[in-house]
Amino acid sequence: MAKEIRAAKLNTKQFIAEKVDEIRRAVGDGAAINALSGGVDSSVVTALGHRALGKRLKTCFIENGIMRQGEARQVKAMFRALGIPVQVIDAKGEFFSALKGITDPEEKREAVTRTFYKKVFGKLVRQSKAKYLLQGTILTDIDETVAGIKRQHNVFEQLGIDPQKEFGYKIIEPLIQLRKDGVRKVGAALGLPAALFDRIPFPGPALAARILGEVTPARVEIVRKATSIVEKELSNMRVFQYMAILHEDRVTGMRKGKRDFGLQIEIRCWNSIDARTARPTRLPYSLLERMVAKIAKDVPGVVSVTYNITPKPPSTIEAV
Repeated sequence: MAKEIRAAKLNTKQFIAEKVDEIRRAVGDGAAINALSGGVDSSVVTALGHRALGKRLKTCFIENGIMRQGEARQVKAMFRALGIPVQVIDAKGEFFSALKGITDPEEKREAVTRTFYKKVFGKLVRQSKAKYLLQGTILTDIDETVAGIKRQHNVFEQLGIDPQKEFGYKIIEPLIQLRKDGVRKVGAALGLPAALFDRIPFPGPALAARILGEVTPARVEIVRKATSIVEKELSNMRVFQYMAILHEDRVTGMRKGKRDFGLQIEIRCWNSIDARTARPTRLPYSLLERMVAKIAKDVPGVVSVTYNITPKPPSTIEAV
């Protein structure tokens, strides 16, 4: 694997020129395809790929049913403004079918991975006749997967999996030498708006990574509403990442003087540079109280809201 390029020593102009050339040489006169989630890594690799290939790169947003509120519409609009067309693919049925009955965290990640790469993207690649998938794998994804901390959905060759044999196409990973801080610098150099390159990270398994237990449409809707509140309340905080997590066990609560056996939401907010280590943000207590009040009032069934103050390690940034 190529050597890490640290953000402090990253020459963005040289890096972009080299990666554009590498993508062009790999794809040749053919076509490539990529998935855009709207996260930092996928946004940067989309802009990089379009600089290299132009219309020969087909960009798709996979509507898997586990994204944040209005994500497909917002991402499509942002990239349309950049002159990059995005096709939205409805695959909600495939993903919820694959996740049905699964509660183990690694099995959930594997179900998302297999559905994405083999079922949904395999079909798209065949239809487009593209032989290459361009994706935004970064060095931290590989580190955590190889170390056995958690399987990242976009890591294959480092685990001995040949995408060509397994899925029918090759994968190009131009950001694999970088960590998140380096990716952000490349995004800025590519001319992406800060709303894209400076966005908080979002996991490949999307909201499925923020649900303990089975992932169902109803449970996704609960964590989606809580996520919307947390992101709105913390949007002005200069932090690395923040999120809402839905726990599996029900807890005893009270409403109108009666017992309410309801749901528990956990809030996490992190200070970090590259996601290798992280510390919980010391949020103002008044802000925590405001989030708790809104979640308990506006998210049906929630009777308990907690705030995680465990650093990484031993915790991880995402729950699943």
